[in-house]
Amino acid sequence: MLDRTVELVEALRRVGVPVSLAESIDAVRALTSVDLLRRNDLREGLAATTVKRPAHRAAYDALFDLYFPLGVGTAAPDDDLGPDDPLSGLDPTDPAAMREALERLLLDADDTTLRRLARMAVHGLGRADAAPGRQSWFSYRVLRALSPETLMAGLLRRLLGDAPPGGLAEQVARRTITERTRQFERYVDAEVRRLLTEEKGPEAVAKTAVKGLPEHVDFVRASRDDLAELRRTVLPLARRLATRLAARRRLGRRGRLDFRRTVRASLGTGGVPVVTHHRPHKPHRPELVILCDVSGSVSAFARFTLMLAYALREQFTKVRAFAFIDTCDEVTDFFAGGDFGEAMRRLSEEAELVWFDGHSDYGHSFEVFAERYADAVGPRTSLLVLGDARNNYRATGANALTSIAKRARHSYWLNPEPRAYWDTGDSAVAQYTPLVDEMVECRNAEQLQAFVARLLPV
Repeated sequence: MLDRTVELVEALRRVGVPVSLAESIDAVRALTSVDLLRRNDLREGLAATTVKRPAHRAAYDALFDLYFPLGVGTAAPDDDLGPDDPLSGLDPTDPAAMREALERLLLDADDTTLRRLARMAVHGLGRADAAPGRQSWFSYRVLRALSPETLMAGLLRRLLGDAPPGGLAEQVARRTITERTRQFERYVDAEVRRLLTEEKGPEAVAKTAVKGLPEHVDFVRASRDDLAELRRTVLPLARRLATRLAARRRLGRRGRLDFRRTVRASLGTGGVPVVTHHRPHKPHRPELVILCDVSGSVSAFARFTLMLAYALREQFTKVRAFAFIDTCDEVTDFFAGGDFGEAMRRLSEEAELVWFDGHSDYGHSFEVFAERYADAVGPRTSLLVLGDARNNYRATGANALTSIAKRARHSYWLNPEPRAYWDTGDSAVAQYTPLVDEMVECRNAEQLQAFVARLLPV
């Protein structure tokens, strides 16, 4: 148990979950405080000592299942089923019989029985003959044979009976069936991972079975589920940043030494400056202007950066937002209501962002911004340009961007592409980098958090 706990901690660190030495010691101590025969108690005890953010819990659960599996061995289940058991007499290699049993159990069975059915289905339908060293267990073979998502219509008829369709009862029933179906699919995935772990070891399986943490997912490559998880992390991220920045400002209230007042006060102590006096510190709260490319290739990145900036808007004197594709329009008013989803809908439907063909044109967009909105940028302004700098081989508008950046206190360009891709193809990074204070690689939420913390000095 000690070795497995240490291996679990090391695996958490490899995927990016921060676990300190003290926390790893606490995890070992937790083994003495829980009933080791109760697996869920062990799971929660180790989670309480190693996981600090809700977003990291999914990675922890996946790794816990690898290092503390529900069972051992690759033999088929041989449970002694009584005559009243709902799985008694079931042939796990018969897809039709398994599908019929699944349809029945999605309505009537408890989670334990549903998990046992998933184990039987994996052993009966999920194995494929493979060469040595190749994967031999597959979730998709089970799910393709049983097609649980196609059972919805029949299950609804059995649940609703003569009730009219489309009402609240149907919505509740549909949601219940969907969740039970997903639970069965999760049980199938868990059993496949367990069997693969038996064959290859937990370290090998962890490389592919454990998804990256939400803050490490690239904006431009995020799946729909990744985007949903990122949306859930933005507001907690903003709260953490706001708390950290407020603490930095409290610690930095004392400004430069006031030499004259200090010398004057030292006259009462024989010229020894026992008490020093400082000038009042005036924290700098910048204005923020965001100029973001919202074309398809970087729309997710622009969305999350805008979301974070507006969640932190109390840290700025003023926030103004401008969006562009091949022309530029101000979208600040869209966010006045505080409903970010509605703001993004209005941005896509009402903002005038297309001038010619709807493909990115940074040059024309910068020229329109310089012509129409030059007053938005001043000596207190921090300018953020968001985009991948892929300009479709069009004019860069370098003169317009130069005039904008010169009026700003600071100018930064956040680029969601990996640095290795800069200046490849139609990327104009080399032309734009000298025109701003810094071109910053910003591929994920962690890098975005680090940048925003740097943007707001004490």
